[in-house]
Amino acid sequence: QPTGVPNGSFNAQAANMGKTGITQKHRYHQYHIVGRHVPTDADPSPQVYRMKLWSLDDTRAKSKFWYFLSRLKKVKKANGQIIACNEIFEDEVTTIKNFGIWIRYQSRTGFHNAYKEYREVTMNKAVDALYEEMASRHRVRAPCLQIIKICQVADADVKRNNTIQFLGLKEPVSFPVVNKVLRHDSKTQKTTFKYKRPNFAAC
Repeated sequence: QPTGVPNGSFNAQAANMGKTGITQKHRYHQYHIVGRHVPTDADPSPQVYRMKLWSLDDTRAKSKFWYFLSRLKKVKKANGQIIACNEIFEDEVTTIKNFGIWIRYQSRTGFHNAYKEYREVTMNKAVDALYEEMASRHRVRAPCLQIIKICQVADADVKRNNTIQFLGLKEPVSFPVVNKVLRHDSKTQKTTFKYKRPNFAAC
């Protein structure tokens, strides 16, 4: 514990860091936002717009919704309203799948379109991997990255070699055994002490 910090406040800070840091499953969440222009006398029932997007929380998701909608239509936060903001949860989260993501990002030289593939159990984890890779490999800041489309890709339609190597399409998938431990054949041969030094070198 740092000196000069009360015990209670330090424990509270450590608990908050644990909730939002390492123990969290994924950072980005998928939201479905519905909004429209504020009804007026000239247009009592304005057009309704909806978007699916990923963000850290619902507040940032609403801000991103107005960012895109103001560039597509003549509707902004000052003259618009949010009808619904719901988080989308996936059903199957125990099976690994292939995800293809179409993106547009701004680098230090200009705007680019790209296609990325990831093997994850959920779309949220695939989006997490996308932001981490773009930040480390391409030095792209999170506000400069827009997700155009994301979908699940079948094994036969995978394009990237980094993803194909885990599918076993060309050759069976095999991993090296880096730590082979010799064990007894049965419980009857298991003893606490041995009369000679055991040999753990795998032949």
